[in-house]
Amino acid sequence: MSTQSELEMEKKLVEQLERMGYERLEKCNEADLVKNLKTQLELHNRIQLTSDEFEQIKDKLKKGDVFDKSRMLRGMIDVMGADGTPKYIELFSVKHWCQNRFQVARQVTNRSAADHSRYDVTILMNGLPLVQIELKARGNDIRSAFDQIDRYRSKSYENNSGLFGFIQLFIISNGVNTRYFSNNQKLNFQFTFEWSDESNQRINRLDQFAESFMERCHLSKMIARYIVLHETSRNLMVLRPYQYYAVERILERVGYGRGDGYIWHTTGSGKTLTSFKASQILSHDPKVDKVLFVVDRRDLDYQTALEFNAFSANSVDTTENTKKLVEQLNDNACTLIVTTIQKLNAAISKPQFKEQCKDVAGKKVVFIFDECHRSQFGDTHHRICDFFGHRQMFGFTGTPIFDANTVKTKYGNKTTRDLFGEALHRYVITDAIRDRTVLCFSVEYRDRATPDDVVEMNDGSRLPANALSEEQMNHKSFINAPERVDKIVSDILALHPSKTFEREYTAMMCVGSVDLLRVYYESFRRLQADLAEDDKLKVATIFSSGPDDSDEFTGLEDTSVPSVTGRNVDAGRMEFLKACVGDYNRLYSTSYDATDNKSFYEYYQDLSRRVKRKEVDILLVVNMFLTGFDSPPLNTLYVDKRLRHHGLIQAFSRTNRIYDAKKSHGNIVCYRRLKDATDEALSIFANRDAKAGGVDEVISTVIMQPYPDLVDTFRSEVAQLKQIAATPDAVDELFKEEEQLKFLAKFRDVLRMQNTLKTFSEFHNDLEDNTLDIDEQTLLDYQSKYLDKREELEAAQRERRKKKPDTGGPGEGGNADESDDDQFNFDFDFEIELIKRDEVNVGYIINLIEKLKKGESDQKAYELTRDMILNVLQADPELRHKKQLFQDFIDIKLPTLKPSTEDQVEGFVKHQFNAFVVEKRSEAIADACKALNADLDGFRALYEEYIYRGRLPDIKELLGVLSVRPKITARKAVAENMREMMESLATVYESSEV
Repeated sequence: MSTQSELEMEKKLVEQLERMGYERLEKCNEADLVKNLKTQLELHNRIQLTSDEFEQIKDKLKKGDVFDKSRMLRGMIDVMGADGTPKYIELFSVKHWCQNRFQVARQVTNRSAADHSRYDVTILMNGLPLVQIELKARGNDIRSAFDQIDRYRSKSYENNSGLFGFIQLFIISNGVNTRYFSNNQKLNFQFTFEWSDESNQRINRLDQFAESFMERCHLSKMIARYIVLHETSRNLMVLRPYQYYAVERILERVGYGRGDGYIWHTTGSGKTLTSFKASQILSHDPKVDKVLFVVDRRDLDYQTALEFNAFSANSVDTTENTKKLVEQLNDNACTLIVTTIQKLNAAISKPQFKEQCKDVAGKKVVFIFDECHRSQFGDTHHRICDFFGHRQMFGFTGTPIFDANTVKTKYGNKTTRDLFGEALHRYVITDAIRDRTVLCFSVEYRDRATPDDVVEMNDGSRLPANALSEEQMNHKSFINAPERVDKIVSDILALHPSKTFEREYTAMMCVGSVDLLRVYYESFRRLQADLAEDDKLKVATIFSSGPDDSDEFTGLEDTSVPSVTGRNVDAGRMEFLKACVGDYNRLYSTSYDATDNKSFYEYYQDLSRRVKRKEVDILLVVNMFLTGFDSPPLNTLYVDKRLRHHGLIQAFSRTNRIYDAKKSHGNIVCYRRLKDATDEALSIFANRDAKAGGVDEVISTVIMQPYPDLVDTFRSEVAQLKQIAATPDAVDELFKEEEQLKFLAKFRDVLRMQNTLKTFSEFHNDLEDNTLDIDEQTLLDYQSKYLDKREELEAAQRERRKKKPDTGGPGEGGNADESDDDQFNFDFDFEIELIKRDEVNVGYIINLIEKLKKGESDQKAYELTRDMILNVLQADPELRHKKQLFQDFIDIKLPTLKPSTEDQVEGFVKHQFNAFVVEKRSEAIADACKALNADLDGFRALYEEYIYRGRLPDIKELLGVLSVRPKITARKAVAENMREMMESLATVYESSEV
């Protein structure tokens, strides 16, 4: 039985869509689509358009980028009739999405002077191409379909009428794997999503995906309702399936007009986008008078409003105080309000405000609570229910309260279900890790106590540490002992480089009390006192100066910014807080006052920003920042605190936000015995049925394998690599492309395992001790061969594409199986990030050359250093193209340099290298012009414009600088060759000067 070809898959999909009610357009070109657009707009709007009116529409449709066109799509455009009367044309019905007109086309051609593209399957609504589908034959990598769309996106969609700039969604499939994603100026494979049913079961097969996702009304609704235009970034954001189902269930409840509910979506899965969509839609519902989005910390009052306004400009006016909230509650035009639980409580309980709010008490009000388990287990919930007689309440939480972790209140033991009713949708941490919405955790339990340690107890007795009971191990006299803390800090200082990839990422440390925090803070300062400033970890802290926090964190504690004035302030702790803020002021040249509430809150906000910008290495806290704080560059949590239930999951989840390819998991380093608590928390929150037990079924998903198991996997990957190429040099003997591709794929697997293992300090020791069946130098040698082979295959692919005949004429589809690219694909973004070392840049290499110059009297050391520099260049994916430039400078220029003194070497070498780069760039441009027979000034002007604008010249501009125009049949290939020359020049010479 033969396998299904891409052409057959394409035909079957179109036939299926026809059966689902789509009208089929026969093979057509872009000009045919324009004619079709006029017909479809007339039918949709029930009008007749004159030629002049349609020309006006075409002119307007050409304007703007994809974001501008997406806004235009959702509004009305006006044209002026011959009689001077304006006509308003609807491009797409947002409100009545099923009433749009649906068509499907195969192999639409879009030809221009510089490019000729043919698109597999296009879905049109009212004549506009809004969904583009790219298919690859079964057995091929779905990533190649994404890469093809990315090329179309950058090269051809804006050609001619620019109609393809209206595309809202892309769908890619190889038959068995199917994904969707939104259109943007820059596409990222990380933001391609699988569709699933309401139980989070994936729908991957193309025919099943089409039946579910591409049903006409559903697909139109996804565009109309579930694509969010993010105003700040000017990006389109399409909801993932679990976000879609959550919003739908809320809307369904409100539509019925009765019943509350809560959404259980794990921490870090995009709650703000989901809650915004639900709030936005409800605020436009004529049956709903007010939508109140309620948070329980005043920092989120401001932050959430900013995020909401980023999704839809000026959609939310943040409430500055209770008086402002009361005004908004009484303003009929203000349908969406973001406020805090504290201000809402004041508005409905304090006499001076309650009287002013009486008119809204009987109106239809929908409440959406952020992290509902922290804000709704006290008197305020009952006051809201009593005050608003015609209300519905919906809560979002990543860690609900169940019977197993129930909360005791004066109203009895309460669960989330008791307050909000049933869970309307569940998306638990195992779902999120499977979908790579969040990362898994690596948990290490490191007991720093040794049998030789003697601990003095409160009663004066002295006991060996290993003889302490669990109760004694948790006793303050042991926990707060400076000797113990110093051991842990020393351990952290040793671990931190590997855990954070040499401080590419940041960390947080949570401790059991302010008193313990003081011991840690002083220990970090003391143990780093002798280090150079650049080598010291930047440690910042924030804590309450009030009564001490409980050593155990459950996640229900108040983590808001505390008051620094009043009777509850402890004088000793305030003095310590002032000292910490003073250190912060000196470190960052700020001037915050720990004794002033406004200034302290500004300190809190500034600290939050600096952590997110990676300007703080370790944030030392007790309870604050353990919930609700999102910082994707944070990848490590050091724990010296008792954590339980949702508090443990919330704290751990500070580390597992998606950030980049190198961040493969969140690191949890425990200095308390938390394994039982971790297992218990996972049994509750990683189990969608919320039943105790069953942790063995989910722990392998949530918690990474221990280091010894990872090492075994690494050794297995290395063994398989050596079966393909026994040594790095053996890679050169892989002559068949199939063998080369196998090597590239397997070394990528080794890279991924190495990236995970690098976060363990043991890995570096094992590499040095040669216990991993491969040493570091051999890994680097394989890496160099990997980069060489990949570039060779890319170059061969480009050449094949140039030579491929252009068989499809206007209106002709050609052969759909003749893909514009070969079936070889690399996950570029991912692998380059894993190989790239941030510390290796041009400045780093220049520093090495300076050392080389200073030591040139020792010939042996000189040669070793030279070879090391060239090896570093060869193994770096970005600098390897500059290797010959540096080598020529070292071998030709460096020996001739004669600084007057050794102290002048640094600036002298740097200055000479910069001049060398300028000279060599000019020579290279002249050589390129000679080879091309091009005008030097004209070519240089185009090159400089490319460097400045980041846009390669079009075919007309390129051919314009040639002394001899090539034949028509050769012009495209010549222009492509000129573009490649410019890209090559830029790769070598740009960003080379220091």
